[in-house]
Amino acid sequence: MKQFFKSFLPHPILSLVLWGVWLLLNNTLAPGHIVLGAILALLIPKLTASFWPEKVCLSHPVTILKFTAIVLWDIMVANIIVAKLILGRTQHLQPAFLTIELDIQHPLGISLLANTISLTPGTVSCDLSEDRRCLLVHGLHVEDADETINEIKQRYERPLMEIFESC
Repeated sequence: MKQFFKSFLPHPILSLVLWGVWLLLNNTLAPGHIVLGAILALLIPKLTASFWPEKVCLSHPVTILKFTAIVLWDIMVANIIVAKLILGRTQHLQPAFLTIELDIQHPLGISLLANTISLTPGTVSCDLSEDRRCLLVHGLHVEDADETINEIKQRYERPLMEIFESC
């Protein structure tokens, strides 16, 4: 029975996310969209399962929710800060490249960290070292590089390490 469930639903979290995104993008709970979204949410992971190099395993659902809330909050706050910086005197900007030594090892965790950094206005992930130990990040306005690196590690990397620790 478990094998049947795994073959029918290889990535249950991805299916739920796809279904939710479908409904949000269509901005409706019409029965047709609910059914079509569910069909797509079941078919897409099944059809793409062979492309996934490894099974995705997540732990600590509360940490996932906290991480999501922190990222959404940071995106909102960073938009306001970046707007103030850009609309103000641009000669006061202190752009910088930061090299963040990574503690996280899981490939999907590293990818999520890099994407989270790029989603937050004012920072962009630029490069990952070949050994996957260092991430190069550009900051639009960096007053203290060590503080910025520590903030990224505490707010983003630490929760991602907890989420992917059982993988």
